[in-house]
Amino acid sequence: MTSEPLQTENNDSLDLLGDWAAEEEGLTRRLAGAPKMLAACIAIGWSLFQFAIASKWIAQHFGSLESIYIKAIHLSFALALVFLCSPALKKPRLGLKSLTAMNRVPWYDWLLMSLALGSALYIVFDREGLAARSGTALPRDIVVGVTLLILLLEGCRRAIGPALTMLAAAFIAYAFFAEHMPDILAMKSVSLRRLIGQMTMSDEGVYGLPLRVSAKTVFLFVLFGSMLERAGGGRFFTELVLSVLGGFRGGPAKAAVVSSGLTGMVSGSSIANIVTTGTFTIPLMKRSGYPARTAAAIEVAASTNGQLAPPIMGAAAFIIAEYCNVAYIEVVKAAAIPAFASYAALVYITHLEACKLGLERAPKSELPDFRATLLGGLHYLLPLAVLLYQLIWLQVTPEAAAYYACGMMGVVMLAQDFIKARHASRSVNQSALAAFRNLFAALEHGAKNMVAVALACAGAGVIVGVVSLGLGSQIVNIVDHISRGNVHLMLLITAVASLIIGMGLPTTATYITMASLTAVVIVQLAGKHGIFMPLIAAHLFVFYFGILADDTPPVGLTAYAAAAIAKSPPIPIGIQGFLYDIRTAILPFVFVLNPDLILHNIDGLLMPLLIAFTACAGVCAFAALTQHWFHARNRWYEASFLLIAALVLLRPDATAQLLSIPHAQRYYTAPFALLLLACLYGWQHFRIRKSALRG
Repeated sequence: MTSEPLQTENNDSLDLLGDWAAEEEGLTRRLAGAPKMLAACIAIGWSLFQFAIASKWIAQHFGSLESIYIKAIHLSFALALVFLCSPALKKPRLGLKSLTAMNRVPWYDWLLMSLALGSALYIVFDREGLAARSGTALPRDIVVGVTLLILLLEGCRRAIGPALTMLAAAFIAYAFFAEHMPDILAMKSVSLRRLIGQMTMSDEGVYGLPLRVSAKTVFLFVLFGSMLERAGGGRFFTELVLSVLGGFRGGPAKAAVVSSGLTGMVSGSSIANIVTTGTFTIPLMKRSGYPARTAAAIEVAASTNGQLAPPIMGAAAFIIAEYCNVAYIEVVKAAAIPAFASYAALVYITHLEACKLGLERAPKSELPDFRATLLGGLHYLLPLAVLLYQLIWLQVTPEAAAYYACGMMGVVMLAQDFIKARHASRSVNQSALAAFRNLFAALEHGAKNMVAVALACAGAGVIVGVVSLGLGSQIVNIVDHISRGNVHLMLLITAVASLIIGMGLPTTATYITMASLTAVVIVQLAGKHGIFMPLIAAHLFVFYFGILADDTPPVGLTAYAAAAIAKSPPIPIGIQGFLYDIRTAILPFVFVLNPDLILHNIDGLLMPLLIAFTACAGVCAFAALTQHWFHARNRWYEASFLLIAALVLLRPDATAQLLSIPHAQRYYTAPFALLLLACLYGWQHFRIRKSALRG
């Protein structure tokens, strides 16, 4: 099957999907002429700057920039683009139509862009002076700092929405009025001088760790994903997986899950994942018999979970490595089994849905040819191979691995586009021009994709800065008081808070906010009550629920993007997608209480394989429970067997303790659970045959 029919079927929704993608990036103006050229030059210049600072050759021959300079320049690029490319308001209010200008840049945005650039780069221009008068800021330092904070929060509002701006403003207000708060929240208030010094003249506020990770690591991975998508890699992965899995029962849905996982590894964006894979998979799922709502919900669940899949895992994974002070490969190791189990269970859910609907295999004539698809896209695997080889085998820094992968991706893009142009009978010069034009378009798109991430990291840095002013020491008492010392209740409160905050924030900002407030607290309170919990488990817990907020109704933008393709109401799609994601929501509760799942202090090969198998079986049993279907529709007493099997497989430590089995032999309980599942399958099979004979 070729992709043309799918594209034709969805031409009406492609423009709308572009609008959703632009909405997520926050850059919705459609400029022309000189402003458009300026925005493109700034975006391309940002990409080239980030690529240059990662180059060892440039560092050796021209020297390397200080970290604070890199962060300030990184932020200035993001602020310049947001004031150029995003209107003050999305819809006219109070008759002020100039605030919604979509095809031009009003005079006040030129002014705001200039002020933002000056205030962001102030720390570069007067670095020595600021260092010399640390703690004794001049009036001009305070004016510039206040200007930067105001314009940063305005940039966040335009690029991300009002949630992060309101949250950061609330934390700033708290810092000023903390001593007037109730006793449990009270602390010494801070002066304007101290606040500005913390936020804009040190490494503990706007220019803190989140922005450093955004500037040094995340940008290159986002750029790599943009280049791969621009080159056609997303379409290649989708068609390749369709050629392998499309012929199975419910195959298009299974292919949607796997291709979304592959695409999500490099895109780091749920919306981009849906735009890339959903335009192919949702129509094919509908044609194979899935209802529109079910097809869209499967794509929503698969695309949302794409950020869980190692080795890239979106922006927050790199910040987890910094917060936990571990190598990035350790984050990948910890996240591998939960992510694999989550996707295995979602594939299983698509099979259960196919069984409920009585679907048959898709005709082979409607599927891409495996050999032709693979040979036609082998070159896309080269940059991925370079990335994985650098990350896993050589274990270089993530930024170095992304640098080499981007370099290889650039070579692949130039070669591919040059060959295509030559096949179209263009001259050598025209072919080279077309190749470089597409490469620069990818650089521009990658930079624009980074605006929301960079501003989210800088905005969340404001919250981190307030926490480090003294709020952090209060949080332990606050959380302990609310949860009354119950670790399970504390985890539930954290999960719900992450979902609520995450409905209005991007994943990165949600993770940074909740990790700053709760991750260390969870570990401390768990230890206080005799429960060992690795720090990385607490951070992954927050990370997971920040991701799940992407499809939490009623806000979840992923449901709206999928609805545009499926032509189905978004709210029911979001609800069904969230119900599919329940199997992911239980995993954080499991691995914070059972660190085996994140391979804590577990090495070798056999033990991780055993843990992966039991985890997948346990999550699939839980999925069968929540979907009310195993081999047939579950009766109430059969559901209890699925619940017991899931608990035994996911918590072998607790089961072993309950049965007085030594901890070292905890996985001896797994055969009992597997036997229980086998017996239940046999019983339901017998029940089906008996019912058929009666019929």
